[in-house]
Amino acid sequence: MDRLQSMRVFAKVVEQGSFAAAGKALDISNAVVTRHVADLEEHLGTRLLNRTTRRLSLTETGHAYLERVLQILQEIEDAEAIASSQSKKPSGTLRLYAHLGFGQTQLAHVMPAFAAKFPDVTLDVTLSDRSVDLVEDSFDAGIFIDFQKFDSGMIARQLAVSEAILCASPQYIKANGTLRNVEDIAKHSCLNFSYEQLRHYWPMKGLDGETINVPVHGKVISNNGELLRQCALAGMGIVIRPSFALGDDLAAGRLVRLLPNHELGRLTVMLVYPSRRLLSAKVRSFVDFMQQQYPRPETDPWLT
Repeated sequence: MDRLQSMRVFAKVVEQGSFAAAGKALDISNAVVTRHVADLEEHLGTRLLNRTTRRLSLTETGHAYLERVLQILQEIEDAEAIASSQSKKPSGTLRLYAHLGFGQTQLAHVMPAFAAKFPDVTLDVTLSDRSVDLVEDSFDAGIFIDFQKFDSGMIARQLAVSEAILCASPQYIKANGTLRNVEDIAKHSCLNFSYEQLRHYWPMKGLDGETINVPVHGKVISNNGELLRQCALAGMGIVIRPSFALGDDLAAGRLVRLLPNHELGRLTVMLVYPSRRLLSAKVRSFVDFMQQQYPRPETDPWLT
């Protein structure tokens, strides 16, 4: 008999708890189920199941064998799902969640190329700073940064690293002077997040590697990074933002990086999706596309 099918039958017998129930679930006769298990045991030269008139139980060897059988069957199912999805043309609506700051600054750059490559896929994109449950909220995939929580059971792929950047506009620097050290921050107008952990102090690493909590003050406090960025562009003060939010401004000279030798922290950008199993063509196409856009996940592409 087909050994792979015998493995499937064996796993189903254990799952259902009886030969008859397994036969019903697989739509085969009780005799065929019995023959599959018997042939498997004969091939292996050992007993896998203890049988009585009332119940079945796994032998010690059966326990170990079942664990490997389930892994093998899962790998086969995953391989077939991938092959099936890749053979189909991506189409339909792709519901995507993305962190607000990343979505505003980076998705706009890559969405036109994705849309051109996969014209039958409609992108339905939700941007937010809050953490979401992709399954509960019916998202196909999500882009998170590392302080956002997501279910550890999800598949996660790192796309990139983003450094925190301290910067200001050329006109602000001309009017107020540049920074010589981290202590100088306290003398400047700071465009600050309203989050409690950043509201009064900015943690900065000195050249000796020690973290200094620098007191900050300014005329603008907000929970929205894009608003703070626009204020920085208008010359209203200095701001800390991840490089993915500032890369274009730095490259164009609209903002100038301050204290580049001081580490302010790093964020990882993660692409998250619910499961490898039965991954649809539209999700597979997006996952592959994003990994092609960010081929060096351990680096910061916005500072290179």
